[in-house]
Amino acid sequence: MKTNYRILALILVILALSVYINLPNSPGVHILGINRDFQTHLGLDLIGGVQALLKADVPADQEIPSDTMSNIIQIIENRVNGLGVSEAIVQQAGNERILVEMPGMTDPEQALATIGETGELEFVDFSNLTYDQAVVLLDQEIVTDHNPISTTVQTDTTGIPQSVFHTVMTGTALKNVGVRLDANRYTVGFELDNQGAQIFKDFTSSHIGSILAIVLDKHVISVPSIDNAITTGKGVISGNFTAEKANQLAVQLRYGSLPIPLTVASSQTVGPTLGQDSLRQSLGAGVIGLSAVMLFMIIYYRLNGLLADLALLCYALIVFALFRLIPVTLTLPGIAGFVLSIGVAVDANILIFERMKEELRGGRPLHTAIDLGWSRAWPSIRDSNFSTLITCAILFWFGSTFGASIVKGFSVTLALGVVVSMFTAIVVTRTFLHLVLDNVNFTAHRRWFGV
Repeated sequence: MKTNYRILALILVILALSVYINLPNSPGVHILGINRDFQTHLGLDLIGGVQALLKADVPADQEIPSDTMSNIIQIIENRVNGLGVSEAIVQQAGNERILVEMPGMTDPEQALATIGETGELEFVDFSNLTYDQAVVLLDQEIVTDHNPISTTVQTDTTGIPQSVFHTVMTGTALKNVGVRLDANRYTVGFELDNQGAQIFKDFTSSHIGSILAIVLDKHVISVPSIDNAITTGKGVISGNFTAEKANQLAVQLRYGSLPIPLTVASSQTVGPTLGQDSLRQSLGAGVIGLSAVMLFMIIYYRLNGLLADLALLCYALIVFALFRLIPVTLTLPGIAGFVLSIGVAVDANILIFERMKEELRGGRPLHTAIDLGWSRAWPSIRDSNFSTLITCAILFWFGSTFGASIVKGFSVTLALGVVVSMFTAIVVTRTFLHLVLDNVNFTAHRRWFGV
């Protein structure tokens, strides 16, 4: 009994922590340098947002190295996080496609423009142009000697000397980038690394009065003139920016340029209304399923069923706390996996109770029947649960490899549910049975056990 009471104390501590994590307005943990908030993260299909399939814009016969795709995924993840999107999913789908899901995103055009553009910044020498000629080239595509996209210069129709413009420096020299508000105008401030600062200093010192164009993906976005030498390695990109455009540019520059261009193969927007309806229906299905299982356990297994229901409530609290702690992004398939795991959790109890009935019918004392019922049911519980975990691992691998995020979410929630169900069956249910039933006179109360 002392052992059972110690285990009960451990169970109560775990439940207390689970309740704290599951509180709707949980304050989180903010001590000893640990800052962690507990929130329920909902997926694209529940909260709405944008889903896009990006495709590498390369010739059909060109093979893309795996490390290049990994680099692209990392850059896109950084860009999406820079937009403030929480729990975005970025994963490879095939050899040349990337699936991006951005829950809560309300402006799909801005999102796709930010994550899909190459984002290559160049500081280009326009010293052979007058200011009026440079202004004509604003928002126009030009040819530079850095990774030229074309070797053919378009016919001059503006009186501007046609040439391949020289790139003084690229955005790889950027160290810090941020949005600024100067005189009610949005600008993008930047700071260069030591090497870039020296290049900038040397060029601006010898080209005072000239124009140093700022070019993004071969399109001129700003044509500032050099009024004096810039020796600090800091500068400002000005243009006709809105707050969104300035932030978009800053995100692109902050997290680097994509090694290869991407195009949007397909995109769709999921409305928040649909997501709210799906969430409400999913929660309703979960409550109905849990209630039906609990009612069945009480009717069929009587007192044992009541104790199993208490263990099942413990199971639900612990699983949901893990979802918020890890955190796991809940999607419709993920919720389906959780609901399915409820049945898995009860399955272990049913095996134990049926073996207990056999032992009780054979004349075993109640205390002995509990231990024998559990030990003889354990091989079946172990094998069935490990088989499910192996299946979850295969589904997770499939979802990660082929971009099937729906399958991936289902496998994660189901696997967590199976692991916790084993804990509740092995520890929680067994402890409850011993604490409550060890002192019960089975002969006088056979109907309590459905025997």
